[in-house]
Amino acid sequence: MSFINGMFAACGYLMNTIFWVIPIVVLAVVKLIPFKPLQQLLSYAIDGCASGWVKVNSLNQCIFSRTTINVSSFPQLSTKQWYMIIANHQSWVDILILQRVLDGKVPFLKFFLKQQLLYVPIIGLAWWALDFPFMKRYSKALLAKKPHLKGKDIEATKKSCQKFQLKPVSVVNFVEGTRFTPAKNEQQGRQFESLLMPRAGGLSFALNAMSGRLDQLVDVTIAYPAGIPTFWEFITGKVKQVNVEVKVEEINNTLIGDYDDKEYRANFQQWLNEKWAQKQQLLNSIK
Repeated sequence: MSFINGMFAACGYLMNTIFWVIPIVVLAVVKLIPFKPLQQLLSYAIDGCASGWVKVNSLNQCIFSRTTINVSSFPQLSTKQWYMIIANHQSWVDILILQRVLDGKVPFLKFFLKQQLLYVPIIGLAWWALDFPFMKRYSKALLAKKPHLKGKDIEATKKSCQKFQLKPVSVVNFVEGTRFTPAKNEQQGRQFESLLMPRAGGLSFALNAMSGRLDQLVDVTIAYPAGIPTFWEFITGKVKQVNVEVKVEEINNTLIGDYDDKEYRANFQQWLNEKWAQKQQLLNSIK
């Protein structure tokens, strides 16, 4: 029965995605017209389509997955504010949980993507139309060879984020950089029991790229009491419960700065490591 359940759920996700991606791509083509008032209007319409996709996915979960999501605390949030959202990352299911918990409470979630993904056929156009910020990063090796490129990456990302100056946005950053596995945790020396070490550079880069426009930091902790699930286990209804806690804090000026500055970098890393230690304690308590 779980297999049949999973197949119905998978078909539901597929049909829902096809249904919404068609108008998104059509509107995206129109949005290519370089007329800013039209582009801004279409951005709201495209976000509306994406929100519809999320809502139907959540309905799919209620029918087939039947997972109970316990949110132990939820601060006052608004769809008219700008947010940076960070969360621990254990499974692709995390994205579905974030969308379901935060849908309608904050602006539609945007994910930082690598600049190269902009050129993926059709999907890249859809991501562009959804105003996903594209991040351009230069390696230390390349900067050593071409020092004139220093700072150009953040300038390019800031340009990508200019559209958010007038329109509220929620930008999601999985600061661990990858999904948690025991093997990866072992490689890092098991600094935390069920978390990977946070990557401070990426979060600092994102905060600076948004030019101080972000109002608050939303810190989401996701716990799977029965163990980290696969996407298939989730859609087949084998994940009975997920525990979530949401915290919010103001983004002050101390979090904005040049990551090449040693003092700023040390302070930022200490702040994030302390936050991750608190998250581990929280994970232990809400499991």
